[in-house]
Amino acid sequence: QVQLVESGGGLVQAGGSLRLSCAGSGSRFGLNVMGWYRQAPGKQRELVATIDRDDRTNYADSVKGRFTIARDHANNIVYLQMNTLKPEDTAVYLCNSGQALPPGPYWGQGTQVTVSS
Repeated sequence: QVQLVESGGGLVQAGGSLRLSCAGSGSRFGLNVMGWYRQAPGKQRELVATIDRDDRTNYADSVKGRFTIARDHANNIVYLQMNTLKPEDTAVYLCNSGQALPPGPYWGQGTQVTVSS
């Protein structure tokens, strides 16, 4: 019903920046809310940021002021601009979408973000 494909991960030094992209396709309502979650080894998957069709956003406290989520509504692309990266940001970042309250049922395969010190 919905497919999500992430890109933009990589290796950066602490203090650097990355921009992740997630391209969504399929059911329109399944893309109402899009966002990013992350999971590090041995840790629970956690919310990073979400955004809806009215561009209302929600951020984890740990990334507020450093990360910005935005979306291209015409192309169903959600971006995560990550600035001032820290080693503790290292994780697999997964795109997520759904009709309403996140997390939704649709997940991308993930993109690795590694921040070195």
